[in-house]
Amino acid sequence: MADIEQLPNQFDAKKHTCKAVIESPKGRRSKFKYQPDSGLFSLSKVLPQGFTFPVDFGFIPSTKGDDDDPLDVIVLMDEPTHVGCLVDVRLIGVIKVVQTEGGKQVRNDRLLAVAGPSIEYADTNSIQDLPKSFLEQLSEFIGLYNKNTEKRDSVEGVEGADAAVRLLQNAMKRFRS
Repeated sequence: MADIEQLPNQFDAKKHTCKAVIESPKGRRSKFKYQPDSGLFSLSKVLPQGFTFPVDFGFIPSTKGDDDDPLDVIVLMDEPTHVGCLVDVRLIGVIKVVQTEGGKQVRNDRLLAVAGPSIEYADTNSIQDLPKSFLEQLSEFIGLYNKNTEKRDSVEGVEGADAAVRLLQNAMKRFRS
């Protein structure tokens, strides 16, 4: 079985589009993680009672972030997809995150994207098109996401599509080297 972390992401810098793989669908408490050695998704953890993923979470294939994993992506769309779903997305921004584990800090930013086939978010072309309250709540979720683990996430703000594109281009270079 092919390693989907290495699929071509078909990045188009002009249109800010690429492919994303969904690991954890919206509305679920279960966090799934892709396992390249088996080509399967494993149950990584279960969120505390009352917590669910507010949007679909996944990764961009053929990238390597500062944490040595593929770049994380948050995908906005009308309906939740499913674990392992390949989605065409348009980058609209990035949520800047520092993750601390065992006293060591590493950047673990989350790209923010809109699903290409989305009707509800079809006119969302930049992070400024989203309600401020939505971004605040999403940032709070990210800050609390690892609350009962050894990891701590600190959200340092949000930036627009140009920052997301630069982050993706750097992660693609890191992946190739």
